[in-house]
Amino acid sequence: MRIAVIGGGPGGLYFGALAQQLAGQLGQRHEITVWERNAADDTFGFGVVFSDETLGGIEHADPHVYAQMKREFAIWDDIDVHFKGEVVSSGGHGFAAMSRKRLLEILQARCRELGVSIHFRTEAPDVDELAHTHDLVVACDGLGSAVRSRYADVFEPTLEERDAKYIWLGTDKVFDAFKFYVAQTPYGVMQIHGYPYDATGSTFIVEMTSAVWEKAGFAELADRTWSPGESDEPSIDRIRELFADVLEGHQVKANNSRWISFTTVRNERWVHDNVVIMGDAAHTAHFSIGSGTKLAMEDALALAACLHEAAQEGDGDLGSALATYEAERKAVVLSTQRAAQASLEWFENLPQYVHQEPLQFAFNIMTRSRRVTYDNLRLRDPEFVARCDQWFAGHIGSPDPCPPMFQPARIGELDLVNRVVVSPMDMYVAVDGLPSDFHLVHLGGKALGGAGLVMTEMVCVSPEGRITPGCTGLWDDEQQASWRRVTDFVHTNSAAKIGLQLGHSGGKGSTRLMWEGIDQPLDDGNWEVVAPSPVPYREGVNQVPRELTRTEMDAIRDEFVESARRGADAGFDLLELHSAHGYLLSAFLSPVTNRRSDEYGGDVHSRLRFPIEVFSAVREVWPRERPMTVRISATDWVDDGQTLEESLEVARAFVDAGAAAIDVSTGQVTSRERPEFGRSYQTPYADAIRNRLGVPTLAVGVISSFDDVNSILMAGRADLCAIGRAHLYDPSWTLHAAVEQDYDGPGAPWPLPWLPGRRKPQTGRTDGPRPRLQLIREGGQGTRHRRWQPL
Repeated sequence: MRIAVIGGGPGGLYFGALAQQLAGQLGQRHEITVWERNAADDTFGFGVVFSDETLGGIEHADPHVYAQMKREFAIWDDIDVHFKGEVVSSGGHGFAAMSRKRLLEILQARCRELGVSIHFRTEAPDVDELAHTHDLVVACDGLGSAVRSRYADVFEPTLEERDAKYIWLGTDKVFDAFKFYVAQTPYGVMQIHGYPYDATGSTFIVEMTSAVWEKAGFAELADRTWSPGESDEPSIDRIRELFADVLEGHQVKANNSRWISFTTVRNERWVHDNVVIMGDAAHTAHFSIGSGTKLAMEDALALAACLHEAAQEGDGDLGSALATYEAERKAVVLSTQRAAQASLEWFENLPQYVHQEPLQFAFNIMTRSRRVTYDNLRLRDPEFVARCDQWFAGHIGSPDPCPPMFQPARIGELDLVNRVVVSPMDMYVAVDGLPSDFHLVHLGGKALGGAGLVMTEMVCVSPEGRITPGCTGLWDDEQQASWRRVTDFVHTNSAAKIGLQLGHSGGKGSTRLMWEGIDQPLDDGNWEVVAPSPVPYREGVNQVPRELTRTEMDAIRDEFVESARRGADAGFDLLELHSAHGYLLSAFLSPVTNRRSDEYGGDVHSRLRFPIEVFSAVREVWPRERPMTVRISATDWVDDGQTLEESLEVARAFVDAGAAAIDVSTGQVTSRERPEFGRSYQTPYADAIRNRLGVPTLAVGVISSFDDVNSILMAGRADLCAIGRAHLYDPSWTLHAAVEQDYDGPGAPWPLPWLPGRRKPQTGRTDGPRPRLQLIREGGQGTRHRRWQPL
């Protein structure tokens, strides 16, 4: 094959070397040419960090390159978090880094050895020309990729520039671990990401929000035209002053170092005919979870492997090989980008965590991407997690340093035995609003299963306020009595408390049962739906709701009040006002569904007026010793919807009105939504409300593992976690989580008749005791705390 490579960075060079090496294994030889606009010894940046997984792939693919790299590695295990005058360390992480310049030298030498042609200080020919004269064109031409721009209609790129500012520097101070320095300066919070790359220096990245950057005067210093390769020396001088205590007299090195904002690059497609984009041209991931060089070299390895497999199979189908590469590699990159986005946003929002104590802050920063978790840290450094457990217990006044999910909690005056909540889940099996034996077994079983708080589904305040004909209600005596059976069972047979979620469907009512077509209108038996404005959930599909009059709003408020009275008499311990998911009160809060021109529409404070009126009226009749919470949609997942800043105002208003906690969900307000769905995807909103307002929150949304629950709670992102579908899969989810974690205490109370089942049953044959065949046992050495100590 004739292969053109545009860009002679690590990704392009490594691909060239691997492709030629693999061709040699088949007795073939490619004609591979690399064009690089810069000189051979030009490099931008200082050090490159690799994971053990990536290094394993490099070792397998090309032992020669790996051996050369290994000689250069700075290797260490620890992460140090410098915060509020303390240094908190965690070990067992495993890092390997090297000089980027030295990496380029190794790869250039390998390419020359294998017969790959490299043209330095040379612009590549036009990509259209290359595509016609070569079998394959590999474009690794970086963040500003000209190839990506040329074929933008095919690749469909999106470039998202973020708010924070950072500058990439080096220092001759050789750090002995990965370092996070978080500094409260006169201008605001700034952070340093630092790590060693060889015996002579370390990478030293300074980052801050744009507001802090401007306040510190960096915007003024950077407001000029820069020559190619020129560094922002005035800003670097100020950094030397600001971080003199960190540098301890050591020098700061610059290399084309200027302030930039991180740009996340995504492409819908990576392949156009025989042209493929790779590395930063195809994707970027924030530097806080790994280097772009690492990702580019992984791309190179995957692409070379896919081409080699096609050649081995004999057909040599380039199109098939490129399609396989894109499908295989893109899934990995998307997962990395999700983690990187979580990490990036954590650092953008870092000021909301500076009230935390150093140990909790350190746990928070280490688990920010959701890839490293409570259990993962416990494997890497059990002593660190034990310290965190001890801190959490002391922080809440508990004598038992157990996993945080089993620590007691309090909502208002209501005490809970643990921090697990069974999330409200509609069952759609009621008749005329009447809960049945199904609800008794469903909710009673979850209470027996160990959760601290069990929530009902949305219980509707009127027949017209139901979502479907199968929704429960609380508007008559028979319903009240039936709910009383449920609460009596929970209180008599478990340690759980039970909460009532009260709501009105608004414009999303009169729809089919979930399994007949969720949010689809009824074929017959329709009832008229009402809302703040005549905005249907799905244009042309759902009913256009009738706009409520002031008199009708008063009547609905009174229905909430009457249902709350009945709920108190039915024995519920807590009442949650459902103001999320596009139902009536949520529809008032969102600008998408509230287009009123009276005092109940307009800005967020006006849109809040009716939901607060309802909350206040209910709070008046709900017993004072029993708490009320509110579920909100913190974002509508559309550009014209409710923003996080508005959601903070909503949460503040409900707390001021008497809410003991905010149950933070998102979306379901409009069918136009585009949620960023994924594991724990709504938790950042609970996190923001809790840490910016100091308000207790419940996190909810694809939280399905006890590991995620412990991670969220220990990091201070929420006070409780609401688990939905995992409880449908396993009604005893909490008790089984306790068994998996070897916990047997008051936070996981087993019903007395179930005590014989407290041990995990055997699942099949197990090998008997093994003989000792080693003079020295493996393991037992504790956490690895290697620190980089150059010879």
